[in-house]
Amino acid sequence: MYASPPLPLPLLKRIPPGLWTALAWYAAAVQPIVEYVAMPQTPTYSLNYPRDGLDSLGAQALLAVSFALILAGSAVLRRRTSAAYGLVIVGTVISTAAWRQDEIPPTQFLAVDVALCYIAATRPRRSSLTAAAAALGTLAGYLVLRLFTGDDSSVAQEPFVALTVVIAWLIGNSSHQARAHTAELHSRAAAEAVTAERLRIAREMHDTVAHSIGIIALQAGAAARVIETQPAKAREAMLTVEMAGRETLSGLRRMLGALRQADQDEEGQGHATAPLRPAVGLANVEQLAATTTAAGVRVEVRWQGRRRPLPADIDLAAFRIVQESVTNAVRHSGADSCQVRLDYRADELAVEVSDRGKGGGTSTDTGYGLIGMRERAALLHGDFTAGPRPGGGFLVAARLPVPAGTAAEAKAGTR
Repeated sequence: MYASPPLPLPLLKRIPPGLWTALAWYAAAVQPIVEYVAMPQTPTYSLNYPRDGLDSLGAQALLAVSFALILAGSAVLRRRTSAAYGLVIVGTVISTAAWRQDEIPPTQFLAVDVALCYIAATRPRRSSLTAAAAALGTLAGYLVLRLFTGDDSSVAQEPFVALTVVIAWLIGNSSHQARAHTAELHSRAAAEAVTAERLRIAREMHDTVAHSIGIIALQAGAAARVIETQPAKAREAMLTVEMAGRETLSGLRRMLGALRQADQDEEGQGHATAPLRPAVGLANVEQLAATTTAAGVRVEVRWQGRRRPLPADIDLAAFRIVQESVTNAVRHSGADSCQVRLDYRADELAVEVSDRGKGGGTSTDTGYGLIGMRERAALLHGDFTAGPRPGGGFLVAARLPVPAGTAAEAKAGTR
């Protein structure tokens, strides 16, 4: 099946992580400059942002350097994550030096939390833990510095800021785990799709080859028995063998060619191609019956109900069940005839293939014929039974549900 184009991401998710980091840091850095320096003096006073904190040229230069470092780190956060994260932390520390602060205000450290959340969401766990340790280590450095200098005039903010670091890492790590789980589910679904397609192709090849080989074996045996007494009959049988062999080879070539083309399209276009669907169905049942009858086993086909187009998967499954059942009758039953009944009902298609043979080996067949038929019916949520008949012979019966739309058309057509 063709891969659908990816949906566009929401606007907020399309914003680069470096821009979020820069916006968080610059908003926290510009706000005190405007409130405590640029605006007229008010009774409000901040210990973290004194009004004369940026009066010296050195303080202004340090603040400019911190602005430049944050801008550079935000610009390369996606490409060079570790170096960019380090620039964000260093720029934050330098900004506190510009204001002559002995601790980092929580709002100013928010940019570090944003960058850490991005790292935890997109990088391996070891890298994200190292980044979290760097942030916690920076906060611990400020706490130790104040303890050594004897400044305990205010409540320490570092434990609260450290809590935001932990929360940021947990959010990013949860996002990383969710994305990894989603990727694993997609990979598993792709593997299951490949396996299902391989099984389907294996069933198609088995059904095609098994039926043709059964006809070839039957005709070759008949030719060997009459080659001396009835050369014309033997020649006719061998011509049938030749035709069946050519048809089988032609079908295999088409199947293999389609598979090669599918592989080339997938490699060239980078998406899955439409699965191989052989152009066979119940319309080929009469031809199947004629071929098998010519091989020596008469096949009677009985149609019941109003014949109508069916979905491709149901049509193909029904034909393959009939084909495999007739093949088993030719190879195992020993009967000279079998009956095929196809009943188009309102909400399902009933398929029955029966014979009056001895049924030797059919019910206990260790091949893939009965397994394949049962799998086809199960995939379509239908019922399948196969086994000896009470009065002798063998019966294969399947009921395949028909979708509601097709069932409604059937009811309308019978009124």
